[in-house]
Amino acid sequence: MSWKECFKEGKEIIVASSSIGGIPNANIVTSLGLLDDKLLFANCQMNNTINNLKENKAVCIIGGHFRIKGMVEIHSSGKYFDLCVDKTKEYSVKDAILVNINNVFDLDRVELVR
Repeated sequence: MSWKECFKEGKEIIVASSSIGGIPNANIVTSLGLLDDKLLFANCQMNNTINNLKENKAVCIIGGHFRIKGMVEIHSSGKYFDLCVDKTKEYSVKDAILVNINNVFDLDRVELVR
């Protein structure tokens, strides 16, 4: 399976963040897919994670046997926010989180794939 399959819309992914003081946090969220090689997901109930991401834009995300590291953009309105609202019907969307992917690592093969 390709790394993109593990992060496609509807897949559960684990989002790990850290406060500026180094306090870690992780959440399971549903991917809203890849757009222009960036990963999109919504903040609906992530109180600690969103606070961390506002302080420290670096994020690590696990999907299947792949790890993405990147930097987030947080959108509370606009195109990405509207996409999240359209794709997330069960919960109220507070923010759209867009991840600029720096690298993708295959945890099974122990190699960088992007």
